[in-house]
Amino acid sequence: MNKPILLFFMLFALGIHSQEVSLLQFDDENSTAIAQNSAGTTSPIDFIKHLDGLSDRKLLQFVRKKGVAAKLIQKADEYFDKMWYAEAARIYDIVLEKSDEKHTAELLGKAGDSHYYNGNLEKSYKWYNELYQTYPNHFSDDRFFKYTHTLKGTGKYQRAAQLTKLFRQRRDEPLEELENVATPTWKSTALVEIKNLAINSKYSDFAPMYHKGSEVVFASARDSSFLTTRRYRWTNQPFLDLYVAKTKDDDSGSLFGTKKFSRKINTKYHEASVAFSPDQKTLYFTRNNYGKRLKRGKNGINHLKIYQSQLINGDWADAVEVPFNSENYSTGHPSVSPDGTKMYFVSDMPGGYGQTDIYVVDILENGSFSEPINLGGEINSSGKEMFPYITENMLYFSSNRAMGLGGLDVYKVEYDNNVFGAVHNLGEPINSRRDDFSYIVDDSGEKGYFASNRKGGKGDDDIYSFTSIENRNAISGTIKDAKTGEVIEGAQVMLYNKEKLLLAQVDSDTDGNYRFEGLESTSDYVLKITKKGYFEKDSDIRTKDNITIEANQSLEPIKEIIDNEKRMVNLEPEAIYFDFDRFDIKPKAAKELDKLVAVLKEYEDMVIKIESHTDAIGSSAYNKYLSDKRAKSTRDYIISQGVDPSRIASAIGYGEERLLNDCADGQRCPPDQHRQNRRSEFHIVSQ
Repeated sequence: MNKPILLFFMLFALGIHSQEVSLLQFDDENSTAIAQNSAGTTSPIDFIKHLDGLSDRKLLQFVRKKGVAAKLIQKADEYFDKMWYAEAARIYDIVLEKSDEKHTAELLGKAGDSHYYNGNLEKSYKWYNELYQTYPNHFSDDRFFKYTHTLKGTGKYQRAAQLTKLFRQRRDEPLEELENVATPTWKSTALVEIKNLAINSKYSDFAPMYHKGSEVVFASARDSSFLTTRRYRWTNQPFLDLYVAKTKDDDSGSLFGTKKFSRKINTKYHEASVAFSPDQKTLYFTRNNYGKRLKRGKNGINHLKIYQSQLINGDWADAVEVPFNSENYSTGHPSVSPDGTKMYFVSDMPGGYGQTDIYVVDILENGSFSEPINLGGEINSSGKEMFPYITENMLYFSSNRAMGLGGLDVYKVEYDNNVFGAVHNLGEPINSRRDDFSYIVDDSGEKGYFASNRKGGKGDDDIYSFTSIENRNAISGTIKDAKTGEVIEGAQVMLYNKEKLLLAQVDSDTDGNYRFEGLESTSDYVLKITKKGYFEKDSDIRTKDNITIEANQSLEPIKEIIDNEKRMVNLEPEAIYFDFDRFDIKPKAAKELDKLVAVLKEYEDMVIKIESHTDAIGSSAYNKYLSDKRAKSTRDYIISQGVDPSRIASAIGYGEERLLNDCADGQRCPPDQHRQNRRSEFHIVSQ
């Protein structure tokens, strides 16, 4: 199948595995019972079961017979082309793991794709990684994205960030958002308790939506037929239908009493992602475009459309499509504003910012709609935006944009008078290494539901309830001048996580105070404080269990290390020593030299000269050479930190000519006295 046909594969989450379906080419011939047909031909499932029924030794013997591996690849390719990815993935695994067949780029790529489309990120990563290591030039943009998705899904965030940066460089895309900055999380993120719901099946369950105050409607691929169930070959699961469940009265978020939503709404194809008008009398949902049979656009694709139904005499009428649908692109994931005047939805229509974007239309009084408007590049990215959910002052949605925690992450953005603010990632535990989506929240903003294919669930995608708990985790303190004790206003305080990625930054107020809220319990952070005229300061901080940690900070004034009488910059003597017979800059010395760099950047006209000295161990000629190397390595380090070379007048080694004690040649001295002579000095030439 051509890759452009799969551009929509993550749009309408038929579970995130079904989310990765285009819902494009599924006629009746692609929906078969899991059994032998009337002609007695073995079904794909039976064929796979037969292979899996062999012992490891017999399977190995079978696969290594002449010609068998090639025939298995041919069979897997047939399944792959029909988008029967579950069956294709298993055969590709057998060939790659059991046979002597060459691991070609095509074979590795299709194996990775097959597992990816079925949500097995670990196995998908295995084959994508081998493909990338062996055939780096065979990575398409689409497969490159999927590879980074598997990296994040298996916890390899740093590698995912590196490859994302390389990918953007290759496409000449901006890199600013990737530069040492963690995924921004909402500043008031609460602690959240999440629960896997009892209504989840072994198949995909997702896209919950509130209904009539005491019910939740959701999409599911559960097998609810007493007879043979038609299968959706992509995931080898039944087609999606809409179901409804009741909410318990105990505020637990639990659901019970699941039943099919409506016989008039559910069809033999997919239905998912519903929204209701405020009076609950109008229903909007996503469905395959079909009449008596599936309809296709100019490119042969069966697109998705938003349909509308009215509640008449207690039953839903036959659904009709909304006018902004198209035969040539897809629309879906409707969400109606609380006042019923706007509908937000997702589409891959031409002119968007990414693969799928969020749009909005006005719902007019006569029931018609305005022209769709794209929400713009501040909300939509070059990736996929999906599952919008609108409240009175907040838009929630899922996206696979760069640097999220997993594949799809849930984001939120405040809005007022149709003006949207900054987009923030909801963070853990709502978001995970996997796909997290179809997030809804009640009027209190404290509890709701979302779907995820994270580990530990009952099926492919499960619905989870969440309840917010007040988060008291915070770091606060006061910043003062270490010399005078006076508070410092306007110091920039930056908070980093343990991976040294920037989480947030604030300026100290008029009383020198700062505060970071919404942090994680018992987690390690780093504070970095900067202020003109002071040395930067880094501090390691660890939060406790849901309390505020006080971390007062003192900054050293830069001018305090300048000795104007001696015309020297006085650094910590113990820090700039060199090991015996060495001239490399040690980490401790580098940290101290950073103070000198700060001085030079603060006093832009200052020019210095560097003098390096040794002990008297060894010949004087060698010590002269060694100290000169030390002086020049010191100079080189300072220049590497952005100091203009012209501001270092000289860098000279004096060997053992200027000892600080009596440890000259022939004198026996303890090691610490010899170390005193191995030093660097910094003299001010002009200021």
